[in-house]
Amino acid sequence: MARSIAVVGAGIAGLACARSLRNAGHAVRVFEKSRGAGGRMSTRRTDHGSYDHGAQYFTVRDPSFRAAVDQWLAQDLVAPYAGRIVRLQQGEARPLSHPEQRYVATPGMTAVCRALSEELEIEFECQITAVTPCESGWRLSWEEGGESGFDAVVLAIPPAQAAPLCAAVPDLAAQVRQGGHAPCWAAMVRYDAPLPLEFDAAFVEDDVIGWVMRDASRPGRAPGERWVLHANAEWSKAHLENSAETVAPLLIDAFSAAAGFDAEPVETRAHRWRFALSGGLNAGSFWDVGRRIGVCGDWCADGRIEGAYLSGAGLAAKLLSEF
Repeated sequence: MARSIAVVGAGIAGLACARSLRNAGHAVRVFEKSRGAGGRMSTRRTDHGSYDHGAQYFTVRDPSFRAAVDQWLAQDLVAPYAGRIVRLQQGEARPLSHPEQRYVATPGMTAVCRALSEELEIEFECQITAVTPCESGWRLSWEEGGESGFDAVVLAIPPAQAAPLCAAVPDLAAQVRQGGHAPCWAAMVRYDAPLPLEFDAAFVEDDVIGWVMRDASRPGRAPGERWVLHANAEWSKAHLENSAETVAPLLIDAFSAAAGFDAEPVETRAHRWRFALSGGLNAGSFWDVGRRIGVCGDWCADGRIEGAYLSGAGLAAKLLSEF
């Protein structure tokens, strides 16, 4: 018997869940508050090339995720990343002590999520405001007065957003409130000439910067000296309400100081990720059998892209087992 299922959130966790449920024959409807799918696997396009200003790579450890990645490799949706990654400490670039294979989606990090989105019914720019019990299961309400009923609900969104929506199930809401995300400011910076650096990406030990990557060092990207700079969680939290115009030059100056070069960018912009970094609860996902409502996401798992995908797919398996 086909069920009607609402999935709130079109990041990789929500899409993995929705895709599995749809493939099993259920009627799935996805609600996403943003203009496109992908969440932090986002790509910002400009006249001079694109920036993956959120997640910039992923790793593979779980066999079931390896099977999915192998399919994406065969479809040219992802490619191995062979860039020079170092650890930058006090201006010195040191090799990683435990390097591992990394992958990127091509031609942008949104590619995988776009593929997962195909043939799914997704309502974009639709902010869910309430999830309330009803006779048939659950009723979702969204801005501008829309509402619809469903047999089951999946919340694939950050815990700060999910907890109010599952308040009708106190035990589930309490589990959700255990999760969390730290913010991250990101700067997108373009220089008119290659920087004199002997690395393509770096984990940075600094009071401001935590990570930097040369965008064109990854396969499928347009040439050009475009860099994405991620502030660390502590600095991002302290400057969370600053404007993008004031944050961008601070990150650029910190990058120049940490890497030891003197060059002025020709293009800058900044983006604030309020819910970016999560250590993860290592719980996989949460599902209330009696009420047929559950949550998934990177924060339920281990905070990585792989964890987010497995969280969504795992929650779908729980629903399919019950149905």
